[in-house]
Amino acid sequence: MTVREQIGKITLQENINPVDRNKLPNTFVVHIPNPLATYYTRFSEINRPNSVLFLTKKSVSFEKILRSTKEINKEKELEIRGAKCEMAIGSRKYCGIRVKGITRYSHIEDVQRAYLNKGFEFAKNVRIQENTDAIIRVNKFFNLKFIAEGIYQSPYNSDRYYILIPKQLTWDEFRDMTFKIKNNISVTNFDIAKGILYDNSEIIDMLRVIKPNISVDMVNEIQQKYLEKLS
Repeated sequence: MTVREQIGKITLQENINPVDRNKLPNTFVVHIPNPLATYYTRFSEINRPNSVLFLTKKSVSFEKILRSTKEINKEKELEIRGAKCEMAIGSRKYCGIRVKGITRYSHIEDVQRAYLNKGFEFAKNVRIQENTDAIIRVNKFFNLKFIAEGIYQSPYNSDRYYILIPKQLTWDEFRDMTFKIKNNISVTNFDIAKGILYDNSEIIDMLRVIKPNISVDMVNEIQQKYLEKLS
């Protein structure tokens, strides 16, 4: 089945942890744990970073991050994926690089130094607690496989789906709507975020859903609940 690649943004609420070791001195680095880590690591002894944020002194273009990441992968024989991100903790806002694909916590500093050598300047360390609540927005590429009207699946992760919605939601609207839906649906323990896709000079609003062993029927039920609230 044909897979489309599109660029867009995803906004999610996460509990983040500070990275206090294995980083360049006095820089601000955080880790976003996998919300489904218990399930995905149940049969594995491997403990690897999920997403790492290198916070920078100022906003850096997505193009520079992509070009630098490509060069780092070639030079270091890595397979990391870099993206532009923004993070808000309460009223404090930060910008940086979201990196996936780091295979060991001990490799974080090496990857960060590689970005430093490409001209990136990192923000000074900020003290935060474990499980600090943050809103994170990431510019990224999406790979979409058509499943049904308004529903797409990741071709690389069968537990990840995307649902198109007909209108824009503010973060507060999305949060309140999600709280009500999760208390009135048979599908449990799913992780959901809101995002946008750029397509044919238009912006398409969508939701990203992740749940271990999720079925199309479950996705359909989630889709219908949101469409009912949006109608």
